[in-house]
Amino acid sequence: MSAVCQVTGRKPGYGKQVSHSHRRTSRRWEPNLQTRRYWLASEGRWVRLRVSAKGIKTIDKRGIEAVAAELRGKGVKL
Repeated sequence: MSAVCQVTGRKPGYGKQVSHSHRRTSRRWEPNLQTRRYWLASEGRWVRLRVSAKGIKTIDKRGIEAVAAELRGKGVKL
């Protein structure tokens, strides 16, 4: 499963890890992804989403119904 937030679209960041001697090796910064279940009252069922911490805040602010409608508009299957 890819490390992408379903709500915000956040992906891993790429860069270099620099040691004390300035040797550079590749690394990635993973988004803080959580698997969450949300109750969709309009459909009477639970929906499981893989969201980042920022995505959880977005859902808390706007509501799961509005976010689910926006995701369906983008073509995401819930």
